[in-house]
Amino acid sequence: MPSTTINPTRMELTRLKGRLKTAQRGHKLLKDKRDELMKQFMDVVRENRALRKRVEEGLMRAHGSFTVAAALMSPEMLEQSLLYPKQSVELEMTFQNVMSVDVPQYRFHTSSQDPGEVYPYGFAQTSGELDDAVDAMSKVFQDMLRLAEVEKSSQLLAEEIEKTRRRVNALEYVKIPQMQESIKYITMKLDENERANTIRLMKVKDMILKEAIEERREETARAAQAWSDSGEAPEGV
Repeated sequence: MPSTTINPTRMELTRLKGRLKTAQRGHKLLKDKRDELMKQFMDVVRENRALRKRVEEGLMRAHGSFTVAAALMSPEMLEQSLLYPKQSVELEMTFQNVMSVDVPQYRFHTSSQDPGEVYPYGFAQTSGELDDAVDAMSKVFQDMLRLAEVEKSSQLLAEEIEKTRRRVNALEYVKIPQMQESIKYITMKLDENERANTIRLMKVKDMILKEAIEERREETARAAQAWSDSGEAPEGV
């Protein structure tokens, strides 16, 4: 029996059947969305794993070169070499809609396209290891930016998957069974009322027949009495 009070009428039955049909269609669409989100999420996770490995390797190379450069150069010279960068970077962020999830996309633009502008110092008094470190950092920067984009996308997709999963479960295990139970309850009540009406009609019919029979008997008895009193047979007997 449904937990909430339901008016067992045909109008309510029609309304519940319409809601059930809509809920079932929404449940299917949400399941399809959840499956597609999972596919997108797994692709992002695989890309994230590959990018993280590449970024970590690039940062290790850059760190090793900086360590060697710091050992070969004085701290003052190393600080002075990197104090005034020649290149400036502008970051642009846009959004892409993936299954109703706005995932970020990062793009960066440098003030100069000259690859030599990445070195903010002269080569006369610096070591080659510092050049290698700066070059490694400039190469890993694009992967780091893509990694940040992918990790944020995976976080947003995971949150949307969880929300969609809760909605699917709520429809599948709560809403749809409740509506089906309510429809079953109303159908049972309507059938019961119809049977009760049929029984009442049959009883009324029996009562009318009994009354008709009793009236017929009384008429016959009165006619017989009248015939007995008059000594003549009544007309039609």
